[in-house]
Amino acid sequence: MKVKTTSTAAELSANPSAQFHLLQQVHDAVLSGGKSPAPPRPVISESWRRSLAAHVDPEDFRPPVVYRPDEMADVRSAHPLRAVLPLVRDLLVGIADESRHVMIATDAEGTILWREGPADICRRADQVGLCEGTRWAEDAIGTNAMGTALVTDAPVQIYSAEHLVRTYHTWTCAAAPVHDPDTGDMLGVIDVSGLLYALHPAVVSLVGATAQLAEGHLRRRMELHDELLRARNMPHLAGLRGEAGALLTPTGRIIAAEPHGRWPARILIPAGADRVLLGDGREALVEPLPGGYLVRVPRSARAAARRPKLSLSFLGDRPVAVLDGREVPLTLRWAELLALLALHPAGLTAEQLALQLYGDDGNPATVRAEIHRLRARLGAATMRAKPYRLRADVEADFLAARAALGAGDVRAAAAACRAPLLSGSEAPAVRAEGYQLVAALRAAVLGHRDPDALWTYAQSEPGADDLEVFERLVRDLPAHDPRRPVAATRLAWLLAEDG
Repeated sequence: MKVKTTSTAAELSANPSAQFHLLQQVHDAVLSGGKSPAPPRPVISESWRRSLAAHVDPEDFRPPVVYRPDEMADVRSAHPLRAVLPLVRDLLVGIADESRHVMIATDAEGTILWREGPADICRRADQVGLCEGTRWAEDAIGTNAMGTALVTDAPVQIYSAEHLVRTYHTWTCAAAPVHDPDTGDMLGVIDVSGLLYALHPAVVSLVGATAQLAEGHLRRRMELHDELLRARNMPHLAGLRGEAGALLTPTGRIIAAEPHGRWPARILIPAGADRVLLGDGREALVEPLPGGYLVRVPRSARAAARRPKLSLSFLGDRPVAVLDGREVPLTLRWAELLALLALHPAGLTAEQLALQLYGDDGNPATVRAEIHRLRARLGAATMRAKPYRLRADVEADFLAARAALGAGDVRAAAAACRAPLLSGSEAPAVRAEGYQLVAALRAAVLGHRDPDALWTYAQSEPGADDLEVFERLVRDLPAHDPRRPVAATRLAWLLAEDG
């Protein structure tokens, strides 16, 4: 009987033995570069590609330990999924007992915080590291339902040899993500895992439905907290006596405002800030309240014509972004997004950003999630959607270097370009832009016969090991120039290394 790897859970369970042997053959063929009897499912082949790119060893089954047993109680008590664990337990633990599975809940990094199920299955899970405190993200342990659901942001089932790591070929699992109803951020995943032949036909649908119910429960809790916050603090809003104002949750979400209709859905309040710039240019005062904030706009405040000012320094040791005088913490991915949007002021769609960040394997859903987090950090006045674009006055060192080259000001370009653009980036479009900028600068300093520009370039990271640059410096610098012996010493060292 021939079974396709794209079968549903119900079809998979009809002949698990045949499916097991076929998937083993597919796994071995794909990883060895041989001819496969059938293609892996797209979600599996993409996950294998990501996992192998992260240097996961298919023969190694040791997930990293993030938390010790004595740390778990504190970690669980602080995690938002703690509020829905009784609901998840009621829905899944009984099924897990009957179908010989374990129920698992992780955080957003893929670290297992809760695991419950039959004692004998838990013992088997312990033997392969499927236990509380271990991290199951794809880049840590390869393709698995928990890690793959985190990446794809969708329910997923991983069956037998669809796991990249061979140790887990006798296991099957299904997982679904759970999101924060307030911010939209992923809180973690809910998973059911068990031994191969105990697969329940509807387990992936059940886990997906449980995740949706958990999100609904969290939303009702959020709405209750909003109502309590409004009831407690509405007198503060009423007391403004005609001034514009709004009540905010701790995350900046507006739950009441006067007048209606002129407010965004959310206002980012930096830690310790006593005022904030609104999207229309007005400056609002921030007053902490029990459980949130009151933001008010004094009557004298006038809508400012200026837009937010965003300064990007991406040609250095670390990327730095400064928004209206305050530094914005950045991840490398956020810096890549800002660089691409600065290079394309007309804007880019999620699909275009996914291609430029990840190549053909890019997932627009992943980009949208990152943009959502970045917009929450920068504020809606700084970044717009449809398409995604910056709505700030942008100053960027890499844009300044490009402009200087275009104007023929080689000295200014060399002074600006002290290092490659986001040197740690693997994003294809960022790497291409960085390469083109350095190549254009090198050609310019070698072609303009300006020893000062050439010297500046030689002190930069791109020019420090450039043999031709130092040969030109030794030839062109006057004998009395104190820089000449420095260049000659560096040239001798480079020639020795080259030889």
